[in-house]
Amino acid sequence: MEEKAAICILIFAAAEWRALKAHYPQVKLKLTPFGETFKLSIKDASVRFLHGGWGKVAAAASTQYAIDRWQPERLINLGTCGGIKGRIKRGEIVLAEKTIIYDIYEQMSDPEQAILDYTVNFDLGWLPDPPPQPVITGTLISADRDIIISDIAELIAKYNAFVADWESGAIAWVAQRNDIPCLILRGVSDLVDATAGEAYGNYVLFTAQCKTIMADLNRNLAAWIACFLPA
Repeated sequence: MEEKAAICILIFAAAEWRALKAHYPQVKLKLTPFGETFKLSIKDASVRFLHGGWGKVAAAASTQYAIDRWQPERLINLGTCGGIKGRIKRGEIVLAEKTIIYDIYEQMSDPEQAILDYTVNFDLGWLPDPPPQPVITGTLISADRDIIISDIAELIAKYNAFVADWESGAIAWVAQRNDIPCLILRGVSDLVDATAGEAYGNYVLFTAQCKTIMADLNRNLAAWIACFLPA
């Protein structure tokens, strides 16, 4: 049986994984059904990093895989998100206090209840003041798509949305089902407004922002682990 990990660090988009992995050239990589993995000791804790793959399906499956295989006490997701221009700035770090999967369209019963069934609220009672790095605490909305420009007004009105990604809602739901505390930190890689998305059709911008954001998150990772692990 493989050694347990105190914490599993979950990374999803390929560009995010490449940017994070570049900080650990000395590690021995192994393959899983989802992507590469490696282990480290950080703050005397065994830490397992896993590239889980993008989108809700891969995120849910690889999160459960990590839980079953390494039986962690805690889960941490590091990554990026898109922001709504005027509501947040590029490069700012968001700490999820709530996740909502918004691309669920129930037409047989109550659509609001369907959304609620996949909504997760986080207990942030462990969070120190000040936190290990400057963060904006709020709701991350998730869907298997980037922010659609025509949806922005509705997303703000309905969810008070300011950032969105592809995976957070699935990660949080699986963690909650397994009763494992989960920390989600996402940096804003690009902004969208009523006319355009600055990274839409511009993958070079996204990959460049991934490098900056993942370096920032990695630089503060040990401090996050120290306060997130159970006493």
